[in-house]
Amino acid sequence: MARAAGFLRPILHGLCSYGVAGHAILKTWCGYDPAKLTGLSLRFSAPVYPGETIRTEMWDRGSSILFRSRALERDVIVLNNGVATVAR
Repeated sequence: MARAAGFLRPILHGLCSYGVAGHAILKTWCGYDPAKLTGLSLRFSAPVYPGETIRTEMWDRGSSILFRSRALERDVIVLNNGVATVAR
C-alpha cells in the first residue's frame, strides 16, 4: 500500500503522529485533563516511518500553544504550524 501511495516503505498513519503530538500537549499543558484541550490544528509536513522518535516542541503564547513535531533520526519536521487551544 505504501508503494501504491508513492512512498518507498511503510509510513506511520498521520492520525498516529497527530495523537503523539496531542499526548505531549495533554501531558505538558493540560495535566492529562482532556477537557482542557479545546482545539488542535496542524499541518502534516513529512511522513513518519515506524520506529522513528517524534519530539514535539511547544511554545506558550497565552491563549494558545504553538507546536511542531520532529522525527529525530532524520531531523525532519513532520508536523508543522501546530496550534493548540487550551482552557486554563
